[in-house]
Amino acid sequence: MMGENHWKTAITKVEPNKLLVRGYRIDKLMGRVSFSRVIYLILKGELPDEKTGKMIDAILVSSIDHGATPPSTLAARTIASTGSPLNSALAGGILSIYRYHGGAIEDAMKEYIEIVESGKDIAKTAENFVRRKLETRKIIFGFGHRYHKRDPRTKKLFEIAEELGFNGKYIEAAQQIASSIKKIKGKELPINVDGAIAAVLCELGFPPELGNAFFIMARTPGLIAHIHEEKIRMKPMRKIDPVDHEYNGPLEREI
Repeated sequence: MMGENHWKTAITKVEPNKLLVRGYRIDKLMGRVSFSRVIYLILKGELPDEKTGKMIDAILVSSIDHGATPPSTLAARTIASTGSPLNSALAGGILSIYRYHGGAIEDAMKEYIEIVESGKDIAKTAENFVRRKLETRKIIFGFGHRYHKRDPRTKKLFEIAEELGFNGKYIEAAQQIASSIKKIKGKELPINVDGAIAAVLCELGFPPELGNAFFIMARTPGLIAHIHEEKIRMKPMRKIDPVDHEYNGPLEREI
């Protein structure tokens, strides 16, 4: 008999000795299907092909870490420095991810969708979009970077997207926005990794509401690494300078 608070979920079914995710047994997915494909499955409800899995892999690798200076890393290390457990430090880092740090993906996706779904010429629509943004002094999400004049991750993501057959209208919209910025301002404001991820996620059919989740999923292992390093290498309650630090890990090496 169902109670008055009865509700339903279409994600995971749990039975004695059996777990189904979107209808697939977890034990049969294990060892046969990549984690990236299962991410797609649990979010969208269908098991994607291997090309889609490879594209999601590339997205997750692209944002796994960006050094010690991002707000989420500083927040996580600061909390870890107080002696708080890993889960608290990780939560603090994740909570600092929003619109201006890793959270531009959702807004950029909305921009690309607006341009593409207008049904008009993408180049002209992108140029009009840029003019409106610049005239009103509003942020064009997914463009520009503190360190990179040409983000190497953007270039690689678009190369992989083309190789796997995901180079469509949303990536074109992002590239046309970049071209329009250069045309109107007379200088480049390159597509950053958030903007590139946003375009690729649109090509994969994800809704904007899930955009920032991919940055969170990608960055979580990096945050965990920083938290662990803070706990084993640093003194507790130290003053963490956001700039005055140096890298002393392995030198560049080939795969």
